[in-house]
Amino acid sequence: MIESRLVRITEVGPRDGLQNESGIVPATEKIALVDALGKAGFPEIEVTSFVSPRWVPQLADAAEVMAGIERRPGTVYSVLCPNEKGVERALAADAGKISIFTAASESFCQRNLNATIEESIERFRPVVDAARAASLPLRGYVSCVVECPYEGLITPEQVGETVRRLLSLTDGDIEIALGETLGVADPDQIEQLLEEVEIDVPISEIDLHLHDTRGRALSCVARALECGVRAFDSSCAGLGGCPYAPGASGNLATEALLEFLHANEWATGVDRAAVLEAAAIANRITGRDSGG
Repeated sequence: MIESRLVRITEVGPRDGLQNESGIVPATEKIALVDALGKAGFPEIEVTSFVSPRWVPQLADAAEVMAGIERRPGTVYSVLCPNEKGVERALAADAGKISIFTAASESFCQRNLNATIEESIERFRPVVDAARAASLPLRGYVSCVVECPYEGLITPEQVGETVRRLLSLTDGDIEIALGETLGVADPDQIEQLLEEVEIDVPISEIDLHLHDTRGRALSCVARALECGVRAFDSSCAGLGGCPYAPGASGNLATEALLEFLHANEWATGVDRAAVLEAAAIANRITGRDSGG
């Protein structure tokens, strides 16, 4: 059997990136960024999150942004939803995929969601039911899969337990995205993590969401590819971070990931020139230089 050389990239800059900005980015700017990214041919763009404006004021305009973007064939426009009210708004906005979010760290879950891991997952039950009723695919983020800013190292077994809870909630019908929230992992830690999660999820179906605080994200990508991972998240211009993870820098920059993959003869179907144009918009929005 010929090994697949196709790597699936989910662009998360508009949601995971812009939610971390200190100021409010106008909806028109967000729409321009999503539309520019749409021209690159991503299979999925995570556009926004239907969360309470009190918790994430940067994304209070979620419905306006979803209504304003140009939707291109072949691209799924996904959103993050924390609860039943959020998924109702997401369905009304014609979201193409629903993501839910928990953590492998009890401390992080308490700080971020004001709940235990088990409580956070139970809250997702109406979200899962609504997504199923609408025939929408689901993604489950597991944050802090290597280290937590509050309790230190997280074991692969802790991650595996959280993954199993998500699989149990959804009867296994969910995409698992492993979030290395702090950007501190080395390749060996990524391999150990994947070996644990692979017990329950085929490794080719695991998505890896990397941050690049210590500059090792691409080394982790290389090891993950060796292990069989074929899906990664990234953010144009390295937008992002985490408001609940002090010291965490931006996500792995999409343009850097593309350069690495194409140089090593992996196929993505994503136009890097179009991504660079989108990154220029992101840099103008934030007033920063590219992280790529």
